[in-house]
Amino acid sequence: MASSTVENYLKHVLLLSAGGDGLVSMGALAGALAVVPGTATTMVKALADGGLVEHRPRHGVRLTAAGRRLALGVLRKHRLVETFLVNVLKMDWAAVHAEAEQLEHAISDDVLDRLDALLGHPATDPHGDPIPSRQGQLDSQVYATLATCVADKTLRVVRVTDQSAEFLQFVDQTGLLPGTALRVASRNLAAGLVTLKRPGARPLALSLAAAGNILVAPAR
Repeated sequence: MASSTVENYLKHVLLLSAGGDGLVSMGALAGALAVVPGTATTMVKALADGGLVEHRPRHGVRLTAAGRRLALGVLRKHRLVETFLVNVLKMDWAAVHAEAEQLEHAISDDVLDRLDALLGHPATDPHGDPIPSRQGQLDSQVYATLATCVADKTLRVVRVTDQSAEFLQFVDQTGLLPGTALRVASRNLAAGLVTLKRPGARPLALSLAAAGNILVAPAR
């Protein structure tokens, strides 16, 4: 069984590569794990020796097939745990990340399968992040953001990518949760503002930076 440190490294390589097989820079990996580059490099070399990653000095790191399987398993646990904490235990969606970071290393595959069944086999977690399937498949569909989407078309929020507690609280307060229907009424690039309209709600002005963290798709 892989240690929690190994699992964390593999999971972050997967996340930083957006689920693909591109190289992740050592600087980005060290930053995501809050360690100095030298520490990250030492660990990556050990993972490479174990056949879990491919390390290309001065270029970056990518997962091998074995490393990807492990990383997807950890990510599946994390996102199913977050879904359980929010949907069943009714915890604040802005506070569940830290809990899931701990539980993802402790939960067994058997318990995870039962949890998945209890939740009705969800495709996404409360933030809209795709949950890897039991077979290791991860939805990699690319969505527009409120900063780049077409205007004057009815859309729905599908995912919130900034999952800091502060931003999630802002999203909660403004009602921009996944599933929300809205449209971009205007976009002022000079002022850096996007104006949103939602059924039964007052227009909402959002900065372009914030709008870039909210992914949308055409309304069904």
